Amino acid sequence: MMPPHDASLWGSLRPWLVLLGQRRDRLFLGALLMGLTLLSAIGLLALSGWFITATGLAGLLLAAGMAASLDVYVPGGGIRFFAVTRTVSRYVERLYNHDTVLRLLADLRSRLFAVLSGLDAHALSRRRASDWLNRLTADIDTLDSLYLRLLAPALVALLVILGLAVFLALWAPRVGVATGALLLLGWLWLTLGQARLGMTASRRQVGDLEQLRGRLIEQLQGLAELEAYGSLADHRVRLAAIEARLYRDQRRLGQRVALGNALASLVVGLAMLLALWLAAEAWSAGILSGPLTVMMPLAVLAISEALAPLPVAFTWLGATWGAAERLNALEAQQEEVATPLASVQLPAGALSVTLENVTLTHADALVPALAEISFDVAPGQRLALCGVSGAGKSSVAGLLTRQLKPEAGEVRLAGVALGAWPASALTTRVALLTQQTDLFDDTLAANLRLADPEASDARLWRALGMMELADWARALPQGLDTRVGEGGRRLSGGQARRLALARLLLREPDLVLLDEPFAGLDAETATRIATRLDEWLAGRTVIYLVHQLGDTVDPPGIDRCLTLRSGRLCTNGQDVSG
Repeated sequence: MMPPHDASLWGSLRPWLVLLGQRRDRLFLGALLMGLTLLSAIGLLALSGWFITATGLAGLLLAAGMAASLDVYVPGGGIRFFAVTRTVSRYVERLYNHDTVLRLLADLRSRLFAVLSGLDAHALSRRRASDWLNRLTADIDTLDSLYLRLLAPALVALLVILGLAVFLALWAPRVGVATGALLLLGWLWLTLGQARLGMTASRRQVGDLEQLRGRLIEQLQGLAELEAYGSLADHRVRLAAIEARLYRDQRRLGQRVALGNALASLVVGLAMLLALWLAAEAWSAGILSGPLTVMMPLAVLAISEALAPLPVAFTWLGATWGAAERLNALEAQQEEVATPLASVQLPAGALSVTLENVTLTHADALVPALAEISFDVAPGQRLALCGVSGAGKSSVAGLLTRQLKPEAGEVRLAGVALGAWPASALTTRVALLTQQTDLFDDTLAANLRLADPEASDARLWRALGMMELADWARALPQGLDTRVGEGGRRLSGGQARRLALARLLLREPDLVLLDEPFAGLDAETATRIATRLDEWLAGRTVIYLVHQLGDTVDPPGIDRCLTLRSGRLCTNGQDVSG
């Protein structure tokens, strides 16, 4: 769990820096490869300048009839070494660091997916599915620049500048100190200065892009309604306003990136001229030889490779900050489940259920979904909770699975407050069949094993047989390896419903919540399935969520019936909730 939310740049990025730290060995090696590439570039240009100058001077001396000698093999070998090293290290660095970034993206997405899966229905309902997808993709993609474009290049550039200054100071201290100081000032501007220039606009881009995506999806999904009610033009005007703001910020950021690139070139050029001037003075004083005098400004010139990536990365630092803030806000929405006391013992067997004066209001709702409802279900009892759509049945199921949290009242299972149940115990001992059948684009076996990853094929066939799907599945060319399609679209509605029921049979829960278990089934099939389900439910506490009893096939073995109306419990149409 992350620490309390901190709106500062450091506070926003700290949780993600900690996550990066889990791969510190790979990050260190990647930065080392970056540094090796830069050092090879500097060595190649500096040694080439020295060698060319030394060769030229030796040639002039020989032409003047003077004795001169020059070992061409050592510097020539050094030049080839730096050339090959630069090429190989650049290739390996790109390959290795991009592989590292892909691993980091997997870490980031896994962490965020875990956060999303831990949010309750209230938190999830506050935003559209497109907003959550935007955080899982666009915001995470923005954060991938944290290492590859921000941290590693800036740190490597700083170390290379310091190393170059020390190297030059070995031959001429004035050259090393002066050029090092100028390059350090340039580094500070290209990082901190560029970040400050682009902070507001780049940070605003994150929110504007989300608004643009959301409104585009709204327009595409609701095109007919917008056209019918004459609101399409107004919707397009709002889209155009967001686009105009995005274009304006992009132009502004582009101008500031261009400014940073120009300043980077200017700083390197000035540092090279400064090194040439001071080296020439040292040569005039007899401190430096001619080849060393030429080598120094060329070594400084090679530093441009280290500074070139900084302006664009740090001008867009605000986008990384904004993405981190939005993702941190998601983690802040997670509500910690109370840790059970060591003395609390969860009884074995069927669970009792108690709701006591429970009130629940969904996010942005005008009226409560549940208003001061109270009822008990004894262990092993089967309760039918009836009500029309919107009466509050699904809200009860959400409370009992801790997907929702009541704003007032208490929910207990087996006499223990639901908040004190460990998540592992709750998911093991409580099973919910929702009204919507959720199937993944995977095989029949994989969809069934969501309930029990260790289930054998024999158990899968047994569950399918109880739901009258075994003969159908055996007739398929691939059997249990048959893919069901996205959302189970390759199955009929009845087949998908029975597959979901078969998945439920692979669990061994002590409390079973069934929301319209026979929806989509014909009466004859539903009657046979109900008989088999009745045997499996024996000894378990069961709550059926149904619209009305007696319309089609009633769930088996009902002991009691309660009716919800507008979030209140009723008897014979009268409110009895308080």
